[in-house]
Amino acid sequence: MSTVNLSKLGSNLLKSAASGENVELGSLWRDQTVVLFFLRRFGCQICRWMAAEVSKLEKDLKANGVALIGVGPEEMGLKEFKEGGFLKGDIYIDEKKQCYKDLGFKRYNAINVVPAALGKKVREISSKASAEGIQGNFSGDLLQSGGMLIVAKGGEKVLLHFIQDTPGDHVPLEDITKALGISASVQAGVRPQCNDDVCTR
Repeated sequence: MSTVNLSKLGSNLLKSAASGENVELGSLWRDQTVVLFFLRRFGCQICRWMAAEVSKLEKDLKANGVALIGVGPEEMGLKEFKEGGFLKGDIYIDEKKQCYKDLGFKRYNAINVVPAALGKKVREISSKASAEGIQGNFSGDLLQSGGMLIVAKGGEKVLLHFIQDTPGDHVPLEDITKALGISASVQAGVRPQCNDDVCTR
């Protein structure tokens, strides 16, 4: 059961990447259900691949009145991210990282970020991203993790609250459509194969 306090979270301000205006997060779900994808960094290769992956659902989401929205913790790398067209949806910046804090998205430290970034899942997605021509860089805050939040129209309830444990963790497309109660006509990218020995370490 999600412990997200939507009224508190909804009062956090985000900056629109398109207009530069500040808006309350809650205004994004006032009139529609939203899939909020919180990226670790705009320059992160894995985040770019995940953004492209979730964007495969955009047509089906739109057809069902659901908005796909990307949120980043800083502006660094935004221009390149937008030019790359990785996410088919509006983009916002959480400059104070308040949503990230409120949603429990952890911050790594200098010691635990390296093993996390070199894990098997991360390596597998990285090689897939490279194969698809998606590159990344190391500019910006390397220590922030992300996740996903799906909120029903009007802030009625949280349909999904996902917190990354490692940088390679993401919500499978079928879990997103299931949470929304819709069907989709897309084929997910091949998900990383993962054995317990590697993923539980």
